[in-house]
Order: sequence, then C-alpha cells, then structure tokens
Amino acid sequence: MSLALNKITIAGLGSNSPGAYFQYQTVSANNATAIIPAGVYILFPTANVTIEAVSAYNTNTACATPSTWSTWIANNTGGLILSDGVNVRANVIVATATTITLATVNGGQAVTGTYNV
Repeated sequence: MSLALNKITIAGLGSNSPGAYFQYQTVSANNATAIIPAGVYILFPTANVTIEAVSAYNTNTACATPSTWSTWIANNTGGLILSDGVNVRANVIVATATTITLATVNGGQAVTGTYNV
C-alpha cells in the first residue's frame, strides 16, 4: 500500500497486476476474530462480519491489554478501515468459515536493481 494513496493508473489492467490501481487482500476469519493488517482499506459488505476496534485498555496488568472491543463497522456493511495492524479486527459473528476481501491502493512492484529493463 502506498502512503499517500496516489497511483498512476494504466488502462486495461486487472486488479493485483503491475500498474493496477486496486490491490486486493483477503483476511480469513474462521468462526473467530482476525487482526486486520496495517493499512488503509475499502471493506466491501460481507455477511456475518463486523469490524471492531479497541475502545478501552486494561491498564491494571503489567502489559496493557485490550479489555473492550467495540463494533466499528456493522454486520454486512462496507466502509473504510484504518488499521495499525494491532487494534482493529474482523469478527465473524456466525459459526462459518469466512474470507473478507479488502481493497487498497497497489503499492507497486519491488525494485530488484538500479536499472531494470
């Protein structure tokens, strides 16, 4: 994911290819919760999935741990996710295997050398 979310778009390219605007990332949450990786994402409506964020910490322990997770994006609702990779999670609310699809801006391909052809 690019930091400023700007991208030069090349016409005719599909997602997840060099030069494409969107890059899709999936998160699997099998009847449980799954932390959303750090980044800025568009969440498409997904049945039986809520997005939650930490709203309070338990500071009475040696290491502050989340004590309260609050619903940020309701079940079967899309939205924008800003995740730090720790405090935002997907929660599957029905006992079923679920794959959540997130879209972000393609950060480009890794550079392998100074002068690539």
